[in-house]
Amino acid sequence: MRVLVVEDHAELAASVARVLRREGMAVDVAHDGTAALERTSVVEYDVVVLDRDLPVVHGDDVCRSLVSRTRRTRVLMLTASGTVADRVSGLSMGADDYLPKPFAYAELVARIRALGRRAQPALPPVLERGDLRLDPAQRIATRAGMRLALSPKEFAVLEYLLGADGRAVPAEELLERVWDEAADPFTTTVKATVNRLRAKLGPPPVIETIPQGGYRIGDDRAPS
Repeated sequence: MRVLVVEDHAELAASVARVLRREGMAVDVAHDGTAALERTSVVEYDVVVLDRDLPVVHGDDVCRSLVSRTRRTRVLMLTASGTVADRVSGLSMGADDYLPKPFAYAELVARIRALGRRAQPALPPVLERGDLRLDPAQRIATRAGMRLALSPKEFAVLEYLLGADGRAVPAEELLERVWDEAADPFTTTVKATVNRLRAKLGPPPVIETIPQGGYRIGDDRAPS
């Protein structure tokens, strides 16, 4: 999941980004409304976590712009004011969810995941193919019943490939959806991560390399 955190308090923004990255999300950060509009014009985010009281361009205006430009990106609005009138106002201008400050990080993560599911074609709560099983909510992946010790990026790549349901996913798409803006598009980051993931999945191999096409999870026949 690709997430943009828009928050003018640098420490809070950094803290939120850290928590979301530990959950395997690709996270970018913007500290004002102008930067948020610039980033969302380049990247189609799954979820934008948007502080309402932003400098330069107000969060309300950022929300209206996002709603008018894209149907895919979901907006979770944050604010220090949690009155009913404020919540109604935020939702009326197109925000998909509203969370008052201070908030529990566990609730923030749960709400982002729920919005992320709405931003994409509906997927089952547990992804399975052959003897592979991945539970995004519990952050558990297994093969043939054995739990896999995956890094957050390895887990995210496997989740994305399983969610593609056999479609070949180009390396560029993986880089855009699983990594954040700090990733160098000219490195072998994706290839190296896929190779590590293959090693952890063990034999027989299930991640196929498609010439000029990227990567995909092979057919769903369980190995004999």
